[in-house]
Amino acid sequence: MRLTTRGKMAVTAITDLASRSHGHPVALPSISARQGISLSYLEDIFSALRRAGLVRSIRGPGGGYTLARPADEVSVADIVKASDRAMNEEADDAGNNVREDSPSGKMTAELWTSFHSRVLDYLQSVTVADLVAQQSSQSVDIPRNSSARLSSAVKRLKGRSAAKTQFPAQNVPNSVFALAAAGLRS
Repeated sequence: MRLTTRGKMAVTAITDLASRSHGHPVALPSISARQGISLSYLEDIFSALRRAGLVRSIRGPGGGYTLARPADEVSVADIVKASDRAMNEEADDAGNNVREDSPSGKMTAELWTSFHSRVLDYLQSVTVADLVAQQSSQSVDIPRNSSARLSSAVKRLKGRSAAKTQFPAQNVPNSVFALAAAGLRS
């Protein structure tokens, strides 16, 4: 398994989907806008996730995607594998992978095998439910005194902006029509 940008974006998109679906489909354009991921790229990723049975698509008005299984049964490893499967098959067909029977491949094969095994174990231990819980706990943590500090800062800024600018200025026409009318009167 390779960790790619595509896999990372798939995990981000699935986490967004899981945190917002609440039993209803979530449209890809809304995920695209929130996460800053190209819509066409998301469509390609979700197509692979759908083929792997991780998401279900609902067509028509109000359609979108939902998780095909509960969030606590979908691991990050499942998402990464499913999203990158098509790319890995293309790489295998093209023969672009480093051969383990080459001198450099033999020297480091055990290192990379161990590394990939540990990464895979970790990614399998983290579920989408874990990521959603982590995300919601981070977005709710607001210091207790922050609202008082925020309101005093807003008051200070309002006082500054009101003193500096006054629109419209006195005795100055505030539109093209008022300017034309003032010109006719003089």
